[in-house]
Amino acid sequence: MFSKEINVLKDVTLDISGNEVTARGPQGEVKKALDVPKNVKIEVIENKVRVSSDSERRSTKAIVGAISAHIKNVMEGATKGYTYKLRVIYSHFPVTVKSENDKILVNNFLGERVPRIAKILGGVKVKIDQQDITVTGASLDDVSQTAANIEQTCRIVGFDKKVFQDGIYITSKNTD
Repeated sequence: MFSKEINVLKDVTLDISGNEVTARGPQGEVKKALDVPKNVKIEVIENKVRVSSDSERRSTKAIVGAISAHIKNVMEGATKGYTYKLRVIYSHFPVTVKSENDKILVNNFLGERVPRIAKILGGVKVKIDQQDITVTGASLDDVSQTAANIEQTCRIVGFDKKVFQDGIYITSKNTD
C-alpha cells in the first residue's frame, strides 16, 4: 500500500466531497475538481489528509503524488494566495495596457490598430502600473492561466523574434 499524508494548514477549513476539494481561508474559498481513479482514496483524519492506493505501480504513485500536490496548492491558495508579475517590453511602438471588466486590452502592439484582448479568469485581480502588471488571486489555476493569456496575447508570429522582442513576459511567480 502506498500513501502520502498532508498536514492541513491551521487557518484552513478543508472539505473533500467526492472528487471536489474545497478550502476556505483568509484569502477566500478555493475549489478544485480532481480526477481521482477508483483505486485511489482520499480521507481526512484529524488534522491530516491521506491520499492512498493499494497499488504499488509507478503510475499510481504518480497519481497519488499529483493529487496530494493539488490539495497542497488549494490550501496554500486559500491562506496566502498567488502572485504573478509580468513586464511590458517594447522597442518599436509604445504599447498601452488597460483593464476592462474581465479583459485586458493591449493597444498599439507592433503598431496594430485593433487592440489585442486577453481574458481574466475567476476571481483574479489584475493591477497595471505603467510597464508592470501584477496578477493575484487565491486559485493557482486561474492566476497562472490569466498570466499565460496575457503573455500569449502578445505572441509574435511572422516576424523575426531576434529583431522584434516586443511583448508582455512573465518575470516572477510566487506565493504572497
